[in-house]
Amino acid sequence: MKYENTLTAHFIIRENRFIARCRLADGKEVVVHVKNTGRGKELLLPEALVVLQYCPSPTRKTSYDLLAVQKGQQWINIDSQLPNKLALEGLLNQRIDLPGVSGDLTLIKPEVTFEHSKFDLYFETASNQRGFIEVKGMTLENQEIGAFPDAPTLRGQKHVRELTDSRQAGYLSYVLFVIQFQQVQLATIHTAMQPALREAVARAQVNGVEVLAYNCQVSPEEVIIDQKIPFELDYPFVDPNEPPASTR
Repeated sequence: MKYENTLTAHFIIRENRFIARCRLADGKEVVVHVKNTGRGKELLLPEALVVLQYCPSPTRKTSYDLLAVQKGQQWINIDSQLPNKLALEGLLNQRIDLPGVSGDLTLIKPEVTFEHSKFDLYFETASNQRGFIEVKGMTLENQEIGAFPDAPTLRGQKHVRELTDSRQAGYLSYVLFVIQFQQVQLATIHTAMQPALREAVARAQVNGVEVLAYNCQVSPEEVIIDQKIPFELDYPFVDPNEPPASTR
């Protein structure tokens, strides 16, 4: 996935879930659209270096989108529309492997409804297998551990429950975490943020739903699926936005 018309700026403040202010290299302050409704407190810090995309339009309230933030020595992409595109691209170029699939994928279709959920991807194979993939972007990181979610998600919990139902109905079923940064050793569920999601994922795994995680190579202009990363449900993730227990 390549971006055009990108430029770097410094973050000033996030005014609400969708709007922030940044300072361009010439000192001009601009209003930008934040392409991620998650909290991002550990990323969107005053003076953080960010990547903007210039995309003016008479139908838009802003002329810039906020795409990525530099954290330490790496870029973390926060474009919530990107993971689905990367997942599709990764399946088509076979950088993403689906355990249990035999034969080539003969059909990939986005946004297919099962029960009360519209899953991100539906696929069929040459061996008459059918399956669903729910894609989740992961941007929360601490000490090279990636975690999901960074804010409670009832929608995500519902998707995991109904993926379990789809597996029991005979479909191959997958949760695919697209980790929108590169420096990561493993991925996990942020249980302290949403214990019920952890329980839903645990039940899904017991019932045969595969949970996959892939990291990405991220630069200001480009994001590429890199490699499969281990997923460990109960890894003790430490939220970088929470103070140490001794100081609470």
